[in-house]
Amino acid sequence: MYDLFKTDFLTVTRENEWHLEPFEVEHSDYNISVWDSGVMHIEPKQVSEVERCYVFSSAVHGNETAPIEICNEIITQVLSKKIRITQPALFIFGNPASINIGQRFVEENMNRLFSGHHSKPKTDSNGFRNKECERAAKLEEYVTRFFESYPGWHRTHYDLHTAIRDSAHEKFAVYPFLHGKKWSKEQFEILRAMGVTTFLLMEKPATTFSYYSAREHGAEAFTVELGKVRPFGQNDQSKFAAAKQTLIELLQGKVFDGSQFDQANYQIMTVFREINKKDDSFELCFSDDAANFTLYKKGDVIAKENGQDIVVEAEEEAIVFPNANVAIGQRALLMVVPKDITNDVE
Repeated sequence: MYDLFKTDFLTVTRENEWHLEPFEVEHSDYNISVWDSGVMHIEPKQVSEVERCYVFSSAVHGNETAPIEICNEIITQVLSKKIRITQPALFIFGNPASINIGQRFVEENMNRLFSGHHSKPKTDSNGFRNKECERAAKLEEYVTRFFESYPGWHRTHYDLHTAIRDSAHEKFAVYPFLHGKKWSKEQFEILRAMGVTTFLLMEKPATTFSYYSAREHGAEAFTVELGKVRPFGQNDQSKFAAAKQTLIELLQGKVFDGSQFDQANYQIMTVFREINKKDDSFELCFSDDAANFTLYKKGDVIAKENGQDIVVEAEEEAIVFPNANVAIGQRALLMVVPKDITNDVE
């Protein structure tokens, strides 16, 4: 049993990288349960009239420290009664072992392991290649357990990240593929309050944590990029103040007005094509410090593989998430273009 009034939850999580026996935390205002290492359920004892429940995850990539700090601080403030919340929340620190080594992952990129991909292909009797696969499967179970605790409630999952590279738009969100559903005006307004005005609309299923929650649980779910990767203690907290305050307001029952949505307030992009690494010869043809959303013109060479140039095909395309160091078969680069969603929001 840990005393979370003396030791913060992040510290306890880091001391128990892969597993922590469940325990309850006594509190006058909340039912608080720790389900596993880095997984905490906080439920107000007084039932809210606003039937909305929230999953806030961070550390799916362990070196993305700013969101970890934000979530840990919110947990600490709730426990100490510095803030009071009215909505149930599940806080997740996704990959504690990678936090401890200051890397994106230990053996395998966890954000490529959801929607069952943790068990494809099976390589041992339990169906997992490594501990990150096993952890991803458990996180799916915890999200399912949480959302099913509130049948009929509005569900939201923000998977909070920071990007490897700088970005032409410092904060941006990836909106998972919705299989024909319309984009949410209210969600655009919530994320704008967090300082996010650039959105990347995905056009196909994915293996990400946010897509899992959207597809399997009908949640409003996003991968939210809040800035650039930096070590603990080097994040300018003023840059994250709006995001943190908005998350707190949601937990306090605030409902945002989607009727205020105006596409002119946003930069909305969609994936024009995905470039996967097929061979070890793959290389990017722009500098390592080229920012996300940097524009390239038709005919520009953006990558090479097996002696062949990979060129820009549209009049202009922007790069997002370029990374030549991925495993063969994985995405090395997204090329994106602007999208008009006037008739696709509600």
